[in-house]
Amino acid sequence: MRLSHQSVKRTFLAVLTAAAAGIIGWAQATDPTLKTGTDRNIFKHLEGGVNLGTTGIGINVATNVTDYVRVRAGVDFTPHISVPMSFSLQSYTDGGGVNANNFDKLQNYMRRLTGIEVDDRVELDGKPTMTNFKLLFDVYPLADKRWRVTAGFYWGSRKVAKARNTMEEMPSLLAVNIYNNFYDYIMSDDAIDKPIFGGTYLDPFMVDDLRADLEEEGYMGIHVGDYKDGKPYMMQPDKDGMVKVNAFVNSFKPYVGLGYTGDLGKQKRWKLDVDCGMMMWGGTPSLITHDGTNLSKDVVNIKGKPGDYVDLMKSFKVYPVVSVSISYKFF
Repeated sequence: MRLSHQSVKRTFLAVLTAAAAGIIGWAQATDPTLKTGTDRNIFKHLEGGVNLGTTGIGINVATNVTDYVRVRAGVDFTPHISVPMSFSLQSYTDGGGVNANNFDKLQNYMRRLTGIEVDDRVELDGKPTMTNFKLLFDVYPLADKRWRVTAGFYWGSRKVAKARNTMEEMPSLLAVNIYNNFYDYIMSDDAIDKPIFGGTYLDPFMVDDLRADLEEEGYMGIHVGDYKDGKPYMMQPDKDGMVKVNAFVNSFKPYVGLGYTGDLGKQKRWKLDVDCGMMMWGGTPSLITHDGTNLSKDVVNIKGKPGDYVDLMKSFKVYPVVSVSISYKFF
């Protein structure tokens, strides 16, 4: 029986709550000072800090719920650092054939049709977009209270990365849409029965010549990769002349890991925390293009840097977390 995402989330929260309650009960049973009220040092101080790591830049607050358990809460976000990548622009036919050697001819067509010099490659910028609220429980099993086990969760938007064509590619992509629309018009009956503009009709002999010429060339599109049946996946720009890819994972992401807490300075106001663990974001991320294709599941043989990035994303069934935090004890 397959559990729904909501069932998994409720189960994890229930287990986490029960575990925290059990740890607190164990700590109170094994340390008499925890039962003496004012001597317990529970919720008696507050820490605030910043962290930097694979989850991005974050801010957090922390306090002890027992002498052995600390709770941390905060927000992490990844800076929108651009990662360049590019795809080749080629022509293709409905039968699935890719014409790799006729770009100059079609480039000339589009220059005359639109006045735009179309590039043979489409440049994209990939950016991480991950922002998460986090709630983490640190358990210190040793007497020196340095090494710890951490469990909790991150919760944020499903979209963790995006890729968009650069602004410099907009004229080329718009020209591709104009050409493809013109191709559809010439190949349809509308080329003879309906005016191309106002009351102007194309001469039937001109239409026949254009059809014979363009039918061999086909559409223009971006050769991203191949479907699993061997047919090439040719992505066309959307209606706005844009090329888009978004990476999605679960919004609720359980976390488990190990960590170290150490004091900085003699007054023990400053603390250093190091975390190493894994964020379970729901298996392989879905990489969805603007036309609905999932690059991580539906497409293979993605070439160049885009293929390297797709392979990298597919390899992360869970997300590795390595983070360093510096905090200050306010009271």
